[in-house]
Amino acid sequence: MKSATPKLNIALVDDHNLFRKGLIKLINLGDTQNKYNILFEAENGGGLKEKMKEPPFPDIILMDIEMPDIDGFEAVDWLQRTHPSIKILVVSMVESEDKILRMLRLGVKGYLSKDIEVEDMHQALETVANNGFYYSDIATEVLNQNLNGVVKPSHPSANLSENEREFLKLVITDMTYYQIADKMNLSPKTIDGYREALFQRLKVKNRTTLAVYAIKHGIVRL
Repeated sequence: MKSATPKLNIALVDDHNLFRKGLIKLINLGDTQNKYNILFEAENGGGLKEKMKEPPFPDIILMDIEMPDIDGFEAVDWLQRTHPSIKILVVSMVESEDKILRMLRLGVKGYLSKDIEVEDMHQALETVANNGFYYSDIATEVLNQNLNGVVKPSHPSANLSENEREFLKLVITDMTYYQIADKMNLSPKTIDGYREALFQRLKVKNRTTLAVYAIKHGIVRL
């Protein structure tokens, strides 16, 4: 007998109780396959830390930015250090380019507006759950402007080797660099060399922006 697919455990961190309740309804609306389980809610980063003292832990956290006491930036930074396997989706009305870029550089998997539709929410959850990235139109525009400002028009991606392209395809997964080396039958040192060379050539500074570059330029199709 085929075992049931485990539910996706989701946590919500937002200081507005009414919005959290509305987001829960949005997630559950149309969830005919009963895929999602709301594990807990927290009103800020401090509440999140309290909830995270013991398992079970969420698979995905929907995170606001502007919250009292411990805001979204500090909460995401803490999560990346203490629970790096948890995927983070920012859900915010903040449209400041600096704040969007700051969140993306912290390594969040997606950025959504609070006026998101049901279909987009479900697509975002599924995409992120399957190791992808999901960005709203405004976040994509900020990324495009940021990348266009640092990447040469000649598109360095045209000169990538087959191994570098394969490496980029694996970068968007949640595999560690050591696992990527094993998958490609290469040494970890060689993979480190690919990473540093691509960081320099494509003018990016971390894995998230490297992955976004690969998606933006069609090297990887989600």
